[in-house]
Amino acid sequence: MSYRAPLEDMNFLLNQVFKIEDSLGGVEAFTDFDSELYSAILEEAAKFSENVLFPINRSGDEEGCHFENGTVTTPKGFKEAYQEFCQSGWQGTNGDPEYGGQGLPKALHVLIEEMIYSSNTAFCLYPSLTNGAYHAIHAHASDELKQTYLPPMLEGRWAGAMGLTEPHAGSDLGIIKTKAENNNDGTYSISGTKIFITGGEHDLSENIIHLVLAKLPGAPEGPKGISLFLVPKIKVNADGSLGDTNGVTCGSIEHKMGIKASSTCVMNFDGAEGYLVGKENRGLFAMFTMMNLERLSIGIQGIGLGETSYQLSKAYASERKQGRNADGEFASIDQHADVRRMLLQQRVFNEAGRALAVFMGLQIDKQYHHADETQRRQSAGLMALLTPIAKAFFTDKGYEACNHGVQVLGGHGYVREWGLEQLVRDAKIAQIYEGTNGIQAQDFMVRKVCLDKDGLLDAVCELIEKEIEVSTSAESEALKQALQTALSQFKSTSEWLKANFSARSYELQGGAVDYLHAAGHLVYGWMWLKIVNSLSESAAPNFKARKLLAANYYRDQVLPNVARLCEKVECGYEAVMAADSELI
Repeated sequence: MSYRAPLEDMNFLLNQVFKIEDSLGGVEAFTDFDSELYSAILEEAAKFSENVLFPINRSGDEEGCHFENGTVTTPKGFKEAYQEFCQSGWQGTNGDPEYGGQGLPKALHVLIEEMIYSSNTAFCLYPSLTNGAYHAIHAHASDELKQTYLPPMLEGRWAGAMGLTEPHAGSDLGIIKTKAENNNDGTYSISGTKIFITGGEHDLSENIIHLVLAKLPGAPEGPKGISLFLVPKIKVNADGSLGDTNGVTCGSIEHKMGIKASSTCVMNFDGAEGYLVGKENRGLFAMFTMMNLERLSIGIQGIGLGETSYQLSKAYASERKQGRNADGEFASIDQHADVRRMLLQQRVFNEAGRALAVFMGLQIDKQYHHADETQRRQSAGLMALLTPIAKAFFTDKGYEACNHGVQVLGGHGYVREWGLEQLVRDAKIAQIYEGTNGIQAQDFMVRKVCLDKDGLLDAVCELIEKEIEVSTSAESEALKQALQTALSQFKSTSEWLKANFSARSYELQGGAVDYLHAAGHLVYGWMWLKIVNSLSESAAPNFKARKLLAANYYRDQVLPNVARLCEKVECGYEAVMAADSELI
């Protein structure tokens, strides 16, 4: 089996749906780039993903990482692939040119990242964490730290890792025990244990830069007392060269259900030398720069694995012959209705998710680079609302797609030969790390809607309404009407939630996942309408026909879920929450 990057769809999104050159035309940082360059970069990323990463995906899963005497060794071929990845400049794709990055748009980077996740999810996690750490340091660290650490990180010579979770503290970071002591010389001594640290130790890079949450003596209780520290695995000399080893060691690695070629580490910090990033007791504010980018990245993991599942199961279904078609002929299984349902179910979510990822990439580009402050604020607001949807809905639907893929293959999907079972195992973690999807749903319902005073949801609804208004073609009419109905229902339920939330907040959170999924279906419907509105008469006939088939399937078989999910939300969970625990 093989993976082929969906370049036609990616270029269509950049050039026809979102018109990237026009969208970023007023942004000085991107004036030197054009669609021809973007297309060439996507093509090179496709070659690397298809020819270098995909061939070592299964072997990496079978071999896994090795741990011995505090040292982690990645599977065969990973180190060579990582060196090629870095030498080709992929780590610095959207990094600041001041520190050696290429300064390309995030709207392009999300598509590159999708290809890497599709071809080898475990590999992708190493550069993804480095990218997130880079952005946190870039946004919040001192100029001295940025000058020292960012160039080698953008080169890939130094990797990044994020140290949040502790044995007793997962989502509730306010109770972390890792301590920091001020050495009064510009450094701090960091002591504590972090668990589930992706890429905490490995053999791919010369150094690993840990961003660690810790508490200073006398810090306020809870989240308001957390500070963020940069802690290198190996100390860095004044001239930028590597010095002595730091007090950072790997105690063990986890033996996991999936992503086995990605090292998941228990990290011990024993008086390790670190540097404050941002202000004291403002660590979560700084870390959220990394966490929110990582949440989008992990959402893209769901899209990438869903795309690979679709490709593998579609290829199998076109070759596997079982049963007879409507004409009584011996048929390939892709002629049977239920198999077609599962294949289309994968594709409509993959392609809408990809579109939303590009839209969000554009908002990040505008948030950080647009000259107009109003536009920067608007884009930041859109990202705040859409990030929990992207993380949770992308990954829920990605996992669902992989399960559909296994089902299409039947027994062949359950055994290792075809690779579908690995996709399911690799996809599952995306629903858990970077904040479980249930917590993302609570954040969406509570903070982003019910307690929001900035009209974040209104801004998205207005964009959907504008897309409905400009839809004038006969091909878009039925989808437009269905989307309008779903939008009205969702807005009504949202108003009901806000009206009832103060009195019933704890109980109503039982419907948070359903509410987020309703929002996800709605936003994906918006993306499908944008896609249909962007299909020109000059589009390749087969490409246009495939898009219209998928859009109509989404309209008829998926979009009606918004009303049902909203109905469930308004049923509430009063009786469930009032029951004694032993009855649950």
